[in-house]
Amino acid sequence: MIRRFLEKPGSVDIAPFERTVAAAGALADRARDLSLEELREMAAGGVGSAEFCAAVREVADRTLGERPFDVQLVGTLAMLSGNVVEMATGEGKTLAGALAAAGFALRGKSVHAMSVNDYLARRDAEWMAPFYTAMNLTVGWIAEASTPEERRAAYACDITYANVSEIGFDLLRDRLATDPEATVQPVPQVALVDEADSVLVDEARVPLVLAGATDAGAAVPEIAALVRRLSRGYHFEIDDEGRNVFLTAKGTDTVESALGISLYDHPGTVTEVNLALHAHALLVRDVDYIVRDGRVQLVNASRGRVAQLQRWPDGLQAAVEAKEKLAPSDTGEILDSITIQGLLTRYPEICGMTGTAVAVGENLREFYKLKVAVIAPNRPCVREDEPDRIYPSLIDKELALADEIVAQHATGRPILIGTLDVAESESLAKELRSRGLEPVVLNAKNDAEEAAIIARAGELGALTVSTQMAGRGTDIRLGSPEVAELGGLLVIGTGRHPSSRLDDQLRGRSGRQGDPGRSVFFVSGEDDLLKAYLPDETLPKADKDGRIRDKQAAYLVGHAQRIAEGVNTEIHRNTWRYTRVLEEQRARLLDHRDRILYGDAGAEALREARPERYRELVEQSSEEAVATAARQIVLFHLDRCWTDHLGYFADLREGIHLRALGRLSPIDEFNREALPAYRKLLEEIEKRSTASFDALDLSSPLAEQGLKRPSATWTYLVSENPFGSDWDRVLRRVSSALRGRKKG
Repeated sequence: MIRRFLEKPGSVDIAPFERTVAAAGALADRARDLSLEELREMAAGGVGSAEFCAAVREVADRTLGERPFDVQLVGTLAMLSGNVVEMATGEGKTLAGALAAAGFALRGKSVHAMSVNDYLARRDAEWMAPFYTAMNLTVGWIAEASTPEERRAAYACDITYANVSEIGFDLLRDRLATDPEATVQPVPQVALVDEADSVLVDEARVPLVLAGATDAGAAVPEIAALVRRLSRGYHFEIDDEGRNVFLTAKGTDTVESALGISLYDHPGTVTEVNLALHAHALLVRDVDYIVRDGRVQLVNASRGRVAQLQRWPDGLQAAVEAKEKLAPSDTGEILDSITIQGLLTRYPEICGMTGTAVAVGENLREFYKLKVAVIAPNRPCVREDEPDRIYPSLIDKELALADEIVAQHATGRPILIGTLDVAESESLAKELRSRGLEPVVLNAKNDAEEAAIIARAGELGALTVSTQMAGRGTDIRLGSPEVAELGGLLVIGTGRHPSSRLDDQLRGRSGRQGDPGRSVFFVSGEDDLLKAYLPDETLPKADKDGRIRDKQAAYLVGHAQRIAEGVNTEIHRNTWRYTRVLEEQRARLLDHRDRILYGDAGAEALREARPERYRELVEQSSEEAVATAARQIVLFHLDRCWTDHLGYFADLREGIHLRALGRLSPIDEFNREALPAYRKLLEEIEKRSTASFDALDLSSPLAEQGLKRPSATWTYLVSENPFGSDWDRVLRRVSSALRGRKKG
């Protein structure tokens, strides 16, 4: 009660939902005797009631062969009440989500069921289709390869399953539509988010981008080749945080000699060298990205898999491509963009489900006004979570890790090993093979096979090495009673993640539905987590067997993780502070754009501004032709000015940190600049539109009158610049220098 009063994460009172589900149990016999039509009527008569629960449970049993547990129905009711539900891995979140989606649809609302990849969107839509059909509801799914017609048909369904990024890209494309019939997406109503913590928090600040074709990337291969010859510590240095790299005096001399210029007299070349140096020194192949099919593909840090369609900002992307000696990918002008958080906050109702929501409960409340409902497992979890095994050095940890895997594998017990990145998974697999084992490796390079690999991970003698487990979408069932006798699935983490949730997601793969299991993490004092967030701390000494058992070591590991989580939360908070004002302006402008696209607002505006010119053009042609031309003119300039506005905001944000040196708040200064910029935007749209209308020739295509739109567009996600803005780095270095001076 106190936790609920304080609104602590996970404190939603689920007792009313439990009473409703208990009442539904008494209706089971009655529901069993009803026809599907009668069950539909029973469910629709009171969504969220005991009758609804009894009806959907019976329909799911008949159509899917799965009879929802009470805890699944409690989760369903919690989602229907607008909460994020925490349910342990293997507790049936997919079915609970489908029941909730059906409830929203029976209330007359369209539901966008958002997943973390195309595979899960299609799988869940097809898996749950018999249930939806029996409920007289329609279901569709969208993937990257879906055509506009397929997308339009999917969105017309009661429930639409899709990767969250595809929904965002459709929104961006619709925003540039010049014909109402070209749009595909309806007005948003309900977002039901799978892996809610990953989507709503981890990826919330990732921008989705719609670009218009211009030229290919412009990194200089010669500079990439030059940078490859530079040595750390002699030609360049990397800061303590590993987020910035800079030339030494000797490095500057070497670059100037090779290029035959005075480097800092050529700002463009300085930028090229810095980008090449960042790509060379700070971005690691098979950790930050992989190269596949002749392309650089980013690895999603929170999932350990290829981040589909994702790329760094154009300059850095081109620099990495030059580093890997690949052809440059297309680049282009950003026509529009939106963060995933900006996308989701458009929905009047949001709910979701995940296995690890409480840890980000404060974030969900702060950014989305969402609460977390914790649902107990159907069967108590009996998994044993062993304390971390901590070692002084990386080599000590790796040797102990390999020894433990070999010893446990000899018993036949299935083992799932979670690594921190692709390179580590392959290095560990190589070490295990050298010891006579044959692990199955699941990482960003073969994610298409992930479901089958994960499904077999609980079989006798299975040995699976994986990069992340969040969003894999497949349960690990124990292969036989013999596996249970051996203690169930053993989960081993090769290091602590920057977020405790990722650790918990890995642990949660063991101990499913009351199965036995065990988890343990191996940690060293040289792990990136400790080096990045506690660089000045030293772990206590090891015992004679090389392992550190002092409680202070465990505290320091946890402390480093809490610092990492705090840093990420602050980055999220600051990102939203900067993007919120832009989202508000975008919403107002889009309302105006819709009035132009779907009505006569464009023609009316130009008729009022240029009445004589309007009459003149109508006399030359017709009212309909002039209204159509007026609509296209205003839409063109609105879109063009919005693109310029985005560019202005990007430049403003990049340089606003300089004002902190004058003891001004960058965010306050940013917001102070934003309002007059928006007024100027509206004035510029009107000015350009009337100028084009004055010069309009109805006998000639608008494209030939300077109103030409991009010949091609494409979508992608921008990975956050891992190094921060230039002024972020300047301020960090100034801050570090001041701290050093105080210590002196």
